[in-house]
Amino acid sequence: MRTHTRGAPTVFFISLLWPLLAPAVAAAEVDPSGGIPFMGGNYNGHPMLYFNRGDVEEMQYAATGTHREMARRIREAGEIMLEHPEEYLPPWSPAEFSARWNEVYGNNLGVLSMFCVLYPHRAGALDLAKDYMERMAAQPSWLVKDAPWDEVPLAHSLVGFATAYDFLYEYLNKGQQERFLQVIGNASRLMYEKSYVRGWGFQYLHNHQPTNCVALLTGSLVYMTQGYLQEAYLWTKQVLSIMEKSMILLQDVTDGSLYEGVAYGTYTTRSLFQYMFLVQRHFAIGHFNHPWLLKHFAFLYRTILPGFQRTVAIADSNYNWFYGPESQLVFLDRYVLRNGSGNWLADLIHQNRVMEGPGQAGKGQRWCTLHTEFIWYDPGLFPKPPSDFGTSQLHYFEDWGVVTYGSALPADTNRTFLSFKSGKLGGRAIFDIVHKNKYKEWIKGWRNFNAGHEHPDQNTFTFVPNGVPFITEALYGPKYTLLNNAVLFGSATSGSCFKPWVGQVTEACDSKWLKYKVGLAADTQGRVEATMERQGMVFIRGEGSSAYSPELKIRNFQRNLLLLHPQLLLLVDHIHLDPDSPTRVMSAFFHNTDLPFQGTKIDGVHGAFVSHGEDKYKMFWMDDTGYSNKGVLGYWNYPRGYPYNGSNYVNVTMPLRYPHTRVAYIFFGPGVDVQSFSLRGDDQRVDIYLATKDHTYTIYLLTGEVTSKPLFAMVLLDHKKIVFEKAAAVVDSPPEEVEEYVNVMEDNLQHVKPVFQQMERHILGRVLNTASFRKTAERLLQFSDKKKTEEVIEKMFAMSKKQGKSKGGKKVNLGEKLSESLPDIFAQIEVNEKKERQRTSKRTYEDSPEEGDTDSRAFMDYTDGRKNRKGAFVKGRKFKEVHMVATAGSEGLSSTASYIRLFLLLNTATFFLLLAVILTRFQRARSLHTQRCFYTILLIDCFILLYLYSSCSHTQC
Repeated sequence: MRTHTRGAPTVFFISLLWPLLAPAVAAAEVDPSGGIPFMGGNYNGHPMLYFNRGDVEEMQYAATGTHREMARRIREAGEIMLEHPEEYLPPWSPAEFSARWNEVYGNNLGVLSMFCVLYPHRAGALDLAKDYMERMAAQPSWLVKDAPWDEVPLAHSLVGFATAYDFLYEYLNKGQQERFLQVIGNASRLMYEKSYVRGWGFQYLHNHQPTNCVALLTGSLVYMTQGYLQEAYLWTKQVLSIMEKSMILLQDVTDGSLYEGVAYGTYTTRSLFQYMFLVQRHFAIGHFNHPWLLKHFAFLYRTILPGFQRTVAIADSNYNWFYGPESQLVFLDRYVLRNGSGNWLADLIHQNRVMEGPGQAGKGQRWCTLHTEFIWYDPGLFPKPPSDFGTSQLHYFEDWGVVTYGSALPADTNRTFLSFKSGKLGGRAIFDIVHKNKYKEWIKGWRNFNAGHEHPDQNTFTFVPNGVPFITEALYGPKYTLLNNAVLFGSATSGSCFKPWVGQVTEACDSKWLKYKVGLAADTQGRVEATMERQGMVFIRGEGSSAYSPELKIRNFQRNLLLLHPQLLLLVDHIHLDPDSPTRVMSAFFHNTDLPFQGTKIDGVHGAFVSHGEDKYKMFWMDDTGYSNKGVLGYWNYPRGYPYNGSNYVNVTMPLRYPHTRVAYIFFGPGVDVQSFSLRGDDQRVDIYLATKDHTYTIYLLTGEVTSKPLFAMVLLDHKKIVFEKAAAVVDSPPEEVEEYVNVMEDNLQHVKPVFQQMERHILGRVLNTASFRKTAERLLQFSDKKKTEEVIEKMFAMSKKQGKSKGGKKVNLGEKLSESLPDIFAQIEVNEKKERQRTSKRTYEDSPEEGDTDSRAFMDYTDGRKNRKGAFVKGRKFKEVHMVATAGSEGLSSTASYIRLFLLLNTATFFLLLAVILTRFQRARSLHTQRCFYTILLIDCFILLYLYSSCSHTQC
């Protein structure tokens, strides 16, 4: 029996060492805080948004050393603005300011203010920045005259202006400080009001939402620092109630993608990453271990075409990125990856930037993220490519429904990029949330999402052999099926945009935005059935029949891609019709936004080609009867209002037969010389024969719903066999709803009030015995009950005068005492605001049914977390208590942290005392029962010690 307790001291020694080992174990995981210190409401004036006054000198030093390359770009932007002020300064005239989309003014002000921070002695820089701000402050509105319903331009102006105010506060005179603050307050107040009635307040994961919310958050943080706590509190809570829902919903996006595509994705992350940084710094809300964030690098890395200048342009897009992506990449590296890959890719993209022509950064966006790139860059992370860099990799974005192959490679011979799209409208996460009624406390169907920037593009592809764009997307244009590399069907079906041709059900004939809210469009989806690489060949299969009207009675629309060689792609469309299908013809489109197509014909097989320098990139087509129809070549002009003029296209029209038809297309570059091409088929499969100068290919493609062999395809390359087996088919594994999602959001909202209460204590402590005390108290209570406010102020004023007669050393304590004498000004204003919102939302709904319907009263979040609310308590769980944390530079530790530290010290001493007693006095005790009692006591004390250590670690005591 004694042997069972003889090893107990060892166990206790391990327990003793565990608190020291635990941080090392935890370090292996991603730190939710990203290593960003929490300010805890302890501010020493401006700047405070992204850095403190004490950080400025270090930043100026870094600009000459570790950050000199980024500083050079900032200085270059500043010098250009100084050299041509008339070109970059906002106009004084309100009519001129609001005459067109004006995000450029807010976008450029951020980098100009950072230029002034890094180079304060540059002659004329501060004067230019102040003139810039004066002109913006002179505008009665930052909205665009022709789009008064869109707050996005206002958001760009607000975030730039508030950031500049924070960065340059000490350089502004008293009058400018007050006037500019009033401008920030007015703009933020308008954004706050509109957040209840505009789509960006409740349409989640859409680029407008983080853009506008971060602008409001930035304004509210500046307003908070200036002592306007009640309004800033409401604004902050509203931003967090919106964005924290988005962060939870984003957990369902398992592949790191954004459904609006790469270009608009960078628009979203420009602000989303600022949000993550700001809420961690100011409210200790950590998202840096978010599962979507851990995968997001792939969305930037796996979508770049060879040469690092363009990206896959799915959905509304330019040639690459709207914002950044260098800023986003250094952010990911510093706070998530920690391996140098983000810095490496940012460097490579910058080195290969297009300076003139297609692909160059927009004038209004090119400098917008330079200041955040400088702030977030970690020079300690040596640029290092991912381990698979240099080889073509196949990647499947299972939520987005996109496959890419050969991304992020140098543009060179046989460096080929291939992409394929066939997925659910809005991506799998959004589609399933809508159709499976997930997150029903927040989501009421498609009204909570906005897929307007998507295209009718199921079963579409792109092909870039040798880094040369051969088959491309048609970029930001009308939402027509024929403006994608997709298929239309001939039928007399009603509702088509180009009779008698019928496109996908989401195409919009008379709108700039995709149809997605109701009817057949709301249920549209494609599906990637297979994606695999075998011995250097790539096979992809997609099913797109659900993207077309059921009236067409298309049982299957299967598109198969086989990359046989880096410069040789085979595409086979398999269309299976129901017996009573009204369609007997199909029309396929292929685009190139840069180069015009020219027709060609060899041995009765029609084709087309584009010329790139002296090289020709060719395509040919025929169906399974050997028929090849001449294609129509042309250029589709876009209407006014789109950023691009149009696209070159090839249109191939082929007859359809019941029950099935196969049409094959081959695409090849100058390094492949195709000498023969034929195909034939039966019910089960289609056989394609290809002969080039160097090889012969025999492809057996099994297209039937039930096949004789468990294969998708088999390729005979000369005498080598390559098999694409069905066992490797794509298996869909959608995620479950986030458990207790309402409570998760409410827990994070609880982080706000302690910060504002700390601010309240600091503000009162600073103005004790000063002439501004009464004015400050009135400002703090400006939205409280007027009668009670007067009584409280008189009481506080009397206490302040009493303090003046006592010892000065008690000032801070009295500041806290004064704060405690105040009513809970934040709870009070929340109650008042909730009543007001209930009243106004009913009026909004009655006055404007469409707006009121999309607004919905279900999106109000003025709740106290501790009070009963539908959905607030799940499975008996209580909300997490949030404690304030003192940081370096703060004025004192919270009482909670102090008590925890005291108990931790006492318990540690007790633990060692008990351990010493056991080892010295009771190790040879006659009674085994006595030993066990002491070991039990020591074990209990060990658990208490671990609990206290965990609490102390949490509160940073």
